[in-house]
Amino acid sequence: MTTLDPTGATRDGTTGATSSRSASGTTATRAIGIAAVVAMAWLVLFALVLSPADVNQGESVRLLYIHVPTIWIAYLSFVVTAIASGIQLLGRRRTLGWDRLAGASAETGVVFVGLTLLVGALWGRLTWGVFWQWDARLTTTALLFVTYVGYLAVRRLGGSHEQRARRSAVVGLVSVLLIPLVHWSVELWRSLHQEASILNTDGDIRMDGAMLFTLFVGVVAFSLLYLWLVMHRTRVMAMEDLLDERGLDVALAERRAEGEQR
Repeated sequence: MTTLDPTGATRDGTTGATSSRSASGTTATRAIGIAAVVAMAWLVLFALVLSPADVNQGESVRLLYIHVPTIWIAYLSFVVTAIASGIQLLGRRRTLGWDRLAGASAETGVVFVGLTLLVGALWGRLTWGVFWQWDARLTTTALLFVTYVGYLAVRRLGGSHEQRARRSAVVGLVSVLLIPLVHWSVELWRSLHQEASILNTDGDIRMDGAMLFTLFVGVVAFSLLYLWLVMHRTRVMAMEDLLDERGLDVALAERRAEGEQR
């Protein structure tokens, strides 16, 4: 006899062994996970040892290698959420897979924005002398964080999986419009935050070669981590939906049985 445990994995009733086919890990996710660990170790080596200190900011510039990649990957996360939401809402074949991808990417993006704000606060304390200023870049980034926390809350509202997918898709498409506001806030308003060192309007990259390479390593490492997290979370969401559906089927069967007994 095969049953479904709370994690969504199938268990054999006689041996209690969990079927590997129902686990959230695959050969691909394990390979990506190993690559992410290697890239993170590489990032630590370059960020703390091989990359030089900045002329103006000194050793505090090493926070750059977390601060910048995390916000870039957060942008990517929310763009993926918007694309998946658009396909879910407007596509001809509306499967819940796109909705799960949108939700998993948004969850990961919220984690990365939270990490961006935390590291930014530490950097601000070293640079400005305070953890927080109501600066344009900081305020819009906090607004982005709160908006996507709200998106995740919308996903938790009651209703069927299809209703969740439709309302979440609308919110996901609207929320992504905040990204240009966050990115260009330094240009639009007077800001304490420094201007972009790489993605600036004049195309001039004002960064030491070793620092630029370390930043690239950071982007690769956090991209692999993002991909690993999204793949796992998407599969877990599929298991949760399956549990909900089976729970509903069991409840309906019990109600029918009660009606037949009466």
